[in-house]
Amino acid sequence: MKRIPFLKSLVVCCAASVLLPFGPVQALSAQTKGPNARNFENGVYENSALRFSYKIPFGWVDRTQAMQTPDDGSTSQVLLAVFERPPEATGETINSGVVIASESASSYPKVKTALEYFEPLTEAATSHGFTAASDPHPFNVGTTQLIRGDFTKPRGKLTMYQSSLVMIRKGAIISFTFIGGDSDEVEELIRNLEIAAVSTPRHPKSVPAHK
Repeated sequence: MKRIPFLKSLVVCCAASVLLPFGPVQALSAQTKGPNARNFENGVYENSALRFSYKIPFGWVDRTQAMQTPDDGSTSQVLLAVFERPPEATGETINSGVVIASESASSYPKVKTALEYFEPLTEAATSHGFTAASDPHPFNVGTTQLIRGDFTKPRGKLTMYQSSLVMIRKGAIISFTFIGGDSDEVEELIRNLEIAAVSTPRHPKSVPAHK
């Protein structure tokens, strides 16, 4: 359960993004190709494999490719990373953002539930100055139940609010992280997330044998 490097890098990107040497601003493209293909349509990111979508606030910048880890065979992947303004741009307000990431559940042999994933997640967050504002607890997005944890971090006279939602689906641990300048803004960002329920296969009823 101690596999934290990817989580730490993710927390650093979220919490100190203004210090990262990102490249030029990337506008949201209609579609990208390759093994990490991402589909955008009318400002909505869709992931058909994991059955969720996220409506990106108008005018936000896409830094997903910049936050990708090197192709070293890792099963960790940033699926979406969007920010209110370019992370390297200075500002007098918290740079709101949304980061969605996926890790193979096999990377955490002792983690069997989304709740258990919050142990390394909280360790990564607190090691970078965040304070847990709530214990991890069930949280529904539509009919899908996830586990939610809330964190805060002082940034000068401001406070950064961060909420992470976690679910395990198709052998992957999926984390949805929302960053804002207050709790109301975070709640508004969460409302843009839609998750389709995974249908349970229906087994046909057995047919009585003819005598």
